[in-house]
Amino acid sequence: MYEELEPEKYRAEPPSLLNALTELPRTLVEVGSLAMTMPVLASLPRGDGHPVLVLPGFMAGDESTLVLRRYLQMMGYSPVGWQLGRNTGRREIIEQTLISRFEELSAKYKQKISLIGQSLGGVYGRELGRLFPGQVRQIITLGSPFSMTSASATNPLVRKLFENQSGGNVDEMRRLMSQKRSSQTPITAIYSRGDGVVNWRGCIELEPDSNAENIEVCGSHCGMAFNPSIYRIIADRLAQPEGAWARYDKSTFGSMFG
Repeated sequence: MYEELEPEKYRAEPPSLLNALTELPRTLVEVGSLAMTMPVLASLPRGDGHPVLVLPGFMAGDESTLVLRRYLQMMGYSPVGWQLGRNTGRREIIEQTLISRFEELSAKYKQKISLIGQSLGGVYGRELGRLFPGQVRQIITLGSPFSMTSASATNPLVRKLFENQSGGNVDEMRRLMSQKRSSQTPITAIYSRGDGVVNWRGCIELEPDSNAENIEVCGSHCGMAFNPSIYRIIADRLAQPEGAWARYDKSTFGSMFG
């Protein structure tokens, strides 16, 4: 049973100070680990060429997902960035510009699109899945606080930056996004208890079912776009045939990815 069933006060707490202070060094470790494990990651099952839209986190742009997209291209997919500049969290992104971008890609590829979103990008991905259930193949979120119940569950410095850049606040963004998801769209929520930006309890499906799962990894929040364990999970999830999605089999983890 997941710890999201703990008293609500635990879900409203910010991430630990230790996690917050060690975000940067742990991210650098993940970057180095990715370089060392790339030969193993390159040997994983290859893709079928379907499009994968990769959505960046708050205050990041397509440069932050470049390494992940290059890996996906090497593995046989058609990865694309969102091409909307920095993700400032402003409401018009999900209300207008990102919707237009998705419709443009859907018309171009004429097949279902998989979505991978880091942090706030994953919140957007879930919303796209809700709005376009027949056009989304699956969704993978990386440390995305889609089930966060309070703004206090975010690192205070990040929360202030979000309010400054978005023109709103975290609670308004949370209310804007529907916490409900399309039951027909498979979703994998990847989270880490070592998250130093948001409370990990806000990054998991509260009621996982046959079409939704939570997968825990060891790592930081900012390093999720470079974490070798996450690349392993992504490769496994995307390689599934369309319409044959199944929960992740953790026994497929090799010792290098444990």
